[in-house]
Amino acid sequence: MQKFFKWVASGWMLVLFFVGFFLFWEYSIPFFEIPRYILPAPSEIVAKGSADLDKLIYYTGVTGLETVLGYFIAIVLGLGFGIAISFSSILRRTLYPFFVSIEMTPKIAFAPLFISWFGFGLMPKVIIVVLVCFFPIVLNAILAFNSLSNELTLFYKSTGANTLITFFKIRLPAALPQCFVGFKYAAINATVGATIAEFIGSDQGLGFYISIVTGNMRPDLAFAGIFFLTCLGLSVFGFVTMMEKILIPWHISMKRINT
Repeated sequence: MQKFFKWVASGWMLVLFFVGFFLFWEYSIPFFEIPRYILPAPSEIVAKGSADLDKLIYYTGVTGLETVLGYFIAIVLGLGFGIAISFSSILRRTLYPFFVSIEMTPKIAFAPLFISWFGFGLMPKVIIVVLVCFFPIVLNAILAFNSLSNELTLFYKSTGANTLITFFKIRLPAALPQCFVGFKYAAINATVGATIAEFIGSDQGLGFYISIVTGNMRPDLAFAGIFFLTCLGLSVFGFVTMMEKILIPWHISMKRINT
């Protein structure tokens, strides 16, 4: 019951903060005489965005598909390469330095190339999302699977457990907290990658929508698109956080969040 009241209190504090923020925004526009073509009021954004709601919902679905596909492909590839590099000294000396060097390169620089190779469809956007999400996942996975002490692994094997059982009972659970650090960081990057890819070359999606309405001097619709984009990003991040609570409820970070 005490946890419930704490959750309600924190929820009300968050609601009050956002209400105060948007009220300040609404009434500061006429007070400071800010032109509407520079910064529209929230009420105007809601009104104009509602009139264009069908298009916003459709473009959110397009960007969401690019984001989700690229993100989950990056998880599969990142975990696979992270585990392989952790268990192979040859890959640690070859692939790991290569991944670190590629991580230093802005992945968005590849976007025009992918669009020229694959056109304006789904594939180049998904590839960009995979690139921006892959490296945080694989680097954190390598760190996670290399952090377990050999003494603990040897002790577990001394009980008669084979390599496969040791991996699923010891190494994987111990690595998941650090892996989720990479998952969360990648979740933040996922919508950014999809949107920038749409900025560079696309005929649909929220990035395309925002670039078009901004070029037409419609900041009200641009802010509406940004709002939908924010909700999409929060949805992906919230799903990852929910899975973290389900898969590692025993970890100290989860216990601190729940107290």
